[in-house]
Amino acid sequence: MDVIDFSRNAITTEEELRDIIGAPHDLVMKKTISIIDDHCKKFIEMSPLFFLSTSNADGTCDVSPRGDMPSSITILNKHQLVIPDRPGNRRLDSIKNILSNPHVGLVFLIPGLEDVLRINGRATIINDEKILANMSLKGKPPLLGIGVEVEECFIHCPRALKESNIWNKDTWKNKEELPTLMEIFHAHLKINGVEVKK
Repeated sequence: MDVIDFSRNAITTEEELRDIIGAPHDLVMKKTISIIDDHCKKFIEMSPLFFLSTSNADGTCDVSPRGDMPSSITILNKHQLVIPDRPGNRRLDSIKNILSNPHVGLVFLIPGLEDVLRINGRATIINDEKILANMSLKGKPPLLGIGVEVEECFIHCPRALKESNIWNKDTWKNKEELPTLMEIFHAHLKINGVEVKK
């Protein structure tokens, strides 16, 4: 297929968007709070998986899945939380982005629940030994922490997860029909001119 020029029919103003989509209901706008209340705290404590969205100073974006034990995130108070940054592949995509642009978005999931919790705020990479020591896993504290100053916090309707049937095992694809992680990894290395001997 030929490359499409998206600019031909691009929407470029909010006015154009509103002409097509309309305005949100007043209650949808007013559900956003600027604190971690008891309900949000419980949601975060029960979530073993969340997605961290970042972008660098140039606007290049990244979304990183983060899995850990429930209650792995430390909630310091109604305005601040700390995410443990445990050892990984050392790409540091999220961390490097935060260094140049502190704005982050978080989406928290709980297995079997179709609602999600969204948090937006400003992040700082921290190396506070006292805080990190309290976030140890198997006796090892995280190397760093991501401190987040919460600016927006709100529950998101279940439509996306409901329509996707994400928790319905009957809709899950047969893994044997999919390429393995290593097959994809080697194929992508090959695109970049790297051959891996088997």
